[in-house]
Amino acid sequence: MSVSAPPGAAVEVLQRVFGYDAFRGRQAEVVDAVIGGGDAVVLMPTGAGKSLCYQVPALVRRGTGLVVSPLIALMHDQVDALRAVGVRAEYLNSTQSPDERMQVERDLLAGEVDLVYIAPERLALDSVRRLLDRVAAGPGLSVFAIDEAHCVSQWGHDFRPDYLELADLVGRWPGVPTMALTATATEATHRELTARLHLEGAKHVVSSFDRPNIQYRIVPKDDPKQQLLSLIRTEHAGDAGIVYALSRNAVEQTADWLAERGVDAIPYHAGLDARIRARNQSRFLREDGVVVVATIAFGMGIDKPDVRFVAHIDVPKSVEGYYQETGRAGRDGLPSTAWLAYGLQDVVQQRRFIDQSVGDAAHKRKQSANLDAMLALCETVTCRRRQLLAYFGQPTEQDCGNCDTCLNPVETWDGTVPAQKLLSTIVRLRRERGQSFGATQVIDILRGKRTAKVEQHRHDELSVFGVGADLSDRGWKSVLRQLIAQGVVVTDDHGALGLGPQAADVLRGEAEVRLRHDLERASSGAGAKRARPVAADLTGEAHELFERLRTWRAGQAKEQGVPAYVVFGDATLKALATERPRSTQALGGISGIGAAKLERYGDAVLELLAD
Repeated sequence: MSVSAPPGAAVEVLQRVFGYDAFRGRQAEVVDAVIGGGDAVVLMPTGAGKSLCYQVPALVRRGTGLVVSPLIALMHDQVDALRAVGVRAEYLNSTQSPDERMQVERDLLAGEVDLVYIAPERLALDSVRRLLDRVAAGPGLSVFAIDEAHCVSQWGHDFRPDYLELADLVGRWPGVPTMALTATATEATHRELTARLHLEGAKHVVSSFDRPNIQYRIVPKDDPKQQLLSLIRTEHAGDAGIVYALSRNAVEQTADWLAERGVDAIPYHAGLDARIRARNQSRFLREDGVVVVATIAFGMGIDKPDVRFVAHIDVPKSVEGYYQETGRAGRDGLPSTAWLAYGLQDVVQQRRFIDQSVGDAAHKRKQSANLDAMLALCETVTCRRRQLLAYFGQPTEQDCGNCDTCLNPVETWDGTVPAQKLLSTIVRLRRERGQSFGATQVIDILRGKRTAKVEQHRHDELSVFGVGADLSDRGWKSVLRQLIAQGVVVTDDHGALGLGPQAADVLRGEAEVRLRHDLERASSGAGAKRARPVAADLTGEAHELFERLRTWRAGQAKEQGVPAYVVFGDATLKALATERPRSTQALGGISGIGAAKLERYGDAVLELLAD
């Protein structure tokens, strides 16, 4: 179609190709602006339908849509999903043979490609840019879409240097609208990516960052692997999930430990052999019920809609990272869980990483501020969703009713006296002995433990020895963790404890210290009411039919070598099981079933429903 598309062209494409009756949220605003030739900066949460914002204009406008996508392995699934609905989609990346790349190039120049996906590293090549210049001058480029655009922020989450060079391409093809899209950006990141991509004059659409179907839960770390296993067994048995860990070693140990206990768990990190990494990612995307244990190297751009839980067994470095990673759960809008276990060692370790990191003082201050915001989210006694939305500049006065602090309100207690005891111990070690120690030694002194190390340093002679015998080891770790999070206590590169900016006021009794009473919650793998399973509201025949449809879908996906969601998503299967359409026309009215899927699967689905 031409740029001057007839009224209703976008909706017609949405219904015929993708099988959706109407645009959601603010999608229509973006689509209309881009079809009209305007640029756009789009901030939408994962699952809100960002991809349709460039896919529909690419199909309505003349020419080929160019999409910059960060992960080569995931381009294959994005292209498979588009081909499944009848779109002529291709990719250009290093996995292709020279003959395959040449064929795609010929198809591009012949105007036989609707959308082409390309990695930023390949787009940096002069030969590829010259190819696209020829496409622009011939068949034409319909849109230039930069996905995961927060990567252009130099110190942003998962920094990709090649994203910075994309700024050189903005305006290279006059008349081609440029789009920057991301699910994760604070107001500062929004400003930075806008400036770097020269999109100040673009239409800016910022949707609500709220993901109401995700239940956010954060628990004190006790035995994280056992807590995680409890979560999986009691709430997410047989579900697809992602578990994030800080180190490669922790990834492999956790995956092996879960597998030994009957969970279909596989590892993923940058240090694995490339073939193993690709195989594991493929299994996760294509099979039902696989749990991947990964570092943050995994997940950007993932299209799998039926991830039912995302778990963190180490605290993330920032709220932006946490939000993006948890956002990979429940892209289909169905109930899902975001679960995090964190403890004292996490806080100390992250502080140490910042101190030892490369970068100037300003960069370290930014990292510290990011961590402070993450710890504040972990320690809050109010609605977690409200705090998340406020962080992204979208404050609300209403509690969500679907996070752990809403479902099981947290009690607080006056921790001023314990804080004073702990601070006094740090002071006496430094002033009387010229020493500094980490958490274990300080807690042993407080509890009056006559360990070999305590006796070696004659710490049992200190006046504070045993003044904290009323609290357990776990109790003191909870107190110390919260004091570090609040900035009352600080740690150095070696984990030794020191006085933070607020310490003097606390010692003088001029500042009250309120602490979470979370000791009873630490042993629980859940810590809140359970999230409802996807098919929990289906009963009797409908539930049985849903499971039969899932089995049929798995067979189709295996036969075609594509992820199950490329055939149909869980939400579409639920609608089929509930409404049980009896005709081709009725089947075409089910959300997610467009013309291509109706033609391909219609008879088989109707036969299955009739049985």
